[in-house]
Amino acid sequence: MLTQTYKTILVGVDGSDQGKLAYQQAIEVAKRNNGRVIIAHVIENKVYTMMGYSSLNDSLLDQETDNAKELLDDCKAYAKSVDFTQVETVINYGSAKEVMCQDLPEKYDVDLIMVGQSGLNAVERLMMGSVSSYIIRQAPCDVLIVHPEAKK
Repeated sequence: MLTQTYKTILVGVDGSDQGKLAYQQAIEVAKRNNGRVIIAHVIENKVYTMMGYSSLNDSLLDQETDNAKELLDDCKAYAKSVDFTQVETVINYGSAKEVMCQDLPEKYDVDLIMVGQSGLNAVERLMMGSVSSYIIRQAPCDVLIVHPEAKK
């Protein structure tokens, strides 16, 4: 009999339906395990760095940060609506792959990472690489991929 329990679940959200489904499922898993959920949004700031310093870049970054805060507030509101309070939200800047696989698991002692199946099309996956594919290969803990057609 499998008795693995997960106390700290990390889930990344990006505003996609896949990300939304992943954090909803993460909350259900945490409820069953009496655990907590760390909901993370990573802003890839490499693009802004490559473009060089300008006030336009600062305002774009500020806008992305505001959007991230709104997204994470929506996530907290959902958790509250299903009577779950053990959530923490974080905004990080950098490479989503590194933040989700190294920085946050170490910082929060994560024992499960849940991710939505990639929302990227084949060309985007080829150009950027799927964050979920990277996490599967590199994560320091168990990983659960939430399939879009998965039934609760």
